[in-house]
Amino acid sequence: MSTHHRISLSPGKVSGALMLAASLLLGSAALADDHEAMESGDVWLPSLITETPQEGFALAVKLSQKGVGTTQPDAEVRKAQRPEYAEDPDSLIAASHVIATHFQTVAAANDYWRE
Repeated sequence: MSTHHRISLSPGKVSGALMLAASLLLGSAALADDHEAMESGDVWLPSLITETPQEGFALAVKLSQKGVGTTQPDAEVRKAQRPEYAEDPDSLIAASHVIATHFQTVAAANDYWRE
């Protein structure tokens, strides 16, 4: 006998969480500029090394934004979906989780800022 489990995620909640991460700190115009820089071969991430944990957190946010900007390069689409996730607690928590995951990576790369 086989038991099947179905996990269903609302596409709006998943995309909303990713969109929220993209909207933090930088606006849509900055993301579009960064996406164009990536396509032109410009280096936007020369290192994961930062001077302080606060700079590391800002880098984690930027990494999250880059992921969304790469996945959905159309700033108008991102902007149009913003109301769907801006007030959804699950989307906000999911976006925070994405940033936290990136922060773990940056912190490890910086040896947790030990001297």
